[in-house]
Amino acid sequence: MNEGLNPNQILRWYLDAGVDETIGETPLNRYVAPGKVETKAVRTPHVPAPPPRQSQAQKNIQSNSEIVAQACEMARESATVEQLKKAVESFNGCPLKTTATNTVFADGNPEARIMFIGEAPGADEDREGLPFVGVSGKLLDKMLASIGLDRQKNAYISNIVFWRPPGNRNPTSTEISACLPFVERHIELVDPEILVLLGGPSAKTMLGRAEGITKLRGKWFEYETPKMSRPVPTRALFHPAYLLRSPGQKQLAWRDLLEIKQRLPKS
Repeated sequence: MNEGLNPNQILRWYLDAGVDETIGETPLNRYVAPGKVETKAVRTPHVPAPPPRQSQAQKNIQSNSEIVAQACEMARESATVEQLKKAVESFNGCPLKTTATNTVFADGNPEARIMFIGEAPGADEDREGLPFVGVSGKLLDKMLASIGLDRQKNAYISNIVFWRPPGNRNPTSTEISACLPFVERHIELVDPEILVLLGGPSAKTMLGRAEGITKLRGKWFEYETPKMSRPVPTRALFHPAYLLRSPGQKQLAWRDLLEIKQRLPKS
């Protein structure tokens, strides 16, 4: 072919040679309506979806439920206060234990008819292994004495957690739930005639209420578990540490103490 031909001459040459249409590399199906493109269905192999991954929160919930179940079993197997104390000391499900110096179980007379439950041990309590032995403990002793009580004779004291939270912060819900089966069993074994809850975390936890201590104090409640023969009259009281920071509230605390005194057994 002469390279000097122009495009029109090249096309004329193809027509003279009998080439009247161009053919692409892909076959054309002329039975398909204009505007539609024929596509071949491609079957993809079925791949099962991977199992859903658990979030860290879900893993924490599952782990915490296993810890609570272990605590419930250990508490249920404790038939005496002394056995319960040993169970708490051997329990490793509460993360507070890893940072605490001592397990703070209880103090006072377990045969007493009135039981006090506070929030958590502080630095002094962690050091000595007994609840309410610091400055707030001294105030509590004075409060008890004002209504004829003495922790070594006719009062019994514990907390809703048995190890000191770092920095004396409030215990978390996870830490409380790990200890709660032991606390409930503790009350069942002591079987007090009056239960006093010291501070907001203790009152809200044991009463299952959302209100703060200022709304819970000044009223009588009933606390019970399925294993208790009767409900226990229960009173929420300002925590001694709070009264040290807010001495203006001592008048309300004194009113609560007088009502508690009226309910104390006479013998």
